[in-house]
Amino acid sequence: MEFTTGARLEVRITPDDVGKRVSVRRLTDACETGARFTDAVGVLTSWDAGELRLTRRNGQVVRIPESAVVAAKVVPAEPARRRGPAATAAELVRVAARGWPPVVSEQLGDWTLRASDGFTGRANSVLPLGGPGLPLDAALARVTRWYGERGLPAMVQVATGAAGTQESLAAELDARGWSVRRAALMQVGELAPVADRGAAQRVELSRTASAEWFTLYNRAGEPTPAARTVLEGGPSVWFATVPGADGVPAAIGRCVVDGRWAGFAAVEVSPEHRRRGLATTVMAALAARALQEGASAAYLQVEPDNEPALALYEGLRFTTHHAYHYRYRPTT
Repeated sequence: MEFTTGARLEVRITPDDVGKRVSVRRLTDACETGARFTDAVGVLTSWDAGELRLTRRNGQVVRIPESAVVAAKVVPAEPARRRGPAATAAELVRVAARGWPPVVSEQLGDWTLRASDGFTGRANSVLPLGGPGLPLDAALARVTRWYGERGLPAMVQVATGAAGTQESLAAELDARGWSVRRAALMQVGELAPVADRGAAQRVELSRTASAEWFTLYNRAGEPTPAARTVLEGGPSVWFATVPGADGVPAAIGRCVVDGRWAGFAAVEVSPEHRRRGLATTVMAALAARALQEGASAAYLQVEPDNEPALALYEGLRFTTHHAYHYRYRPTT
């Protein structure tokens, strides 16, 4: 525990400490058992509307009412753990899903049905991490109804190309006419070499995506509620902006820290500022922040035909771990 018995209890943090690693002692509801206090250590990711939110090293989010806090202080950031990016596909898929949370979801056995008003495939598709708990045809019928009720096409995200992935499910869907529409590569790399590429260009980091940030994010356009929910969700999220002229950033990026993993997304550079290394600058700033929170490995998703992005990530020593694609229900 971070607080020793008999130590003076003081709250020595404020909302200005959001983004720092803190230790918080709070009152519990189990006073009659003698357990009056419990401690939580993690990154203070928000302090709004009378509630603190801490993200622990394992990605767990702890919500603490401000009225229950009896002591708190900033504690030194953990040194980056040395464990590299080795991982199973199942681990990576779960981490990536936590870092891109849908607006609504529902479990069907070990399948997660996700919907977010159509904002991105990952947030509007089935994530199968095992069996659905009923025969496949019945499960697919349930999936079709669930997405139809939300005005969305039925879609399943299927991982391939690594041990433990879902080639058998892909074959079953193929036999039923579920077509492949889009594909992506899951790439991994060590985090420290990315942070080492930092440059003198100023990069602003924030916990929320500003209206200016959205002007460069090509997937969203106007920041819809669904887009904000997905982009600002996750264990410990950071947005990077390289300021530009006329309110349009020169470059942007997003990173979500979840335990040892840092996930990069939305790295964009405005056309007039390309070929200046700004994408690398953005990723380096985000990587440095993730290292401070104890991460050591990185992941990202990239389309296989995006040659400029693939060249960038290869230069940052990312390699492909596995691939995934989306299967769409056949039209009748």
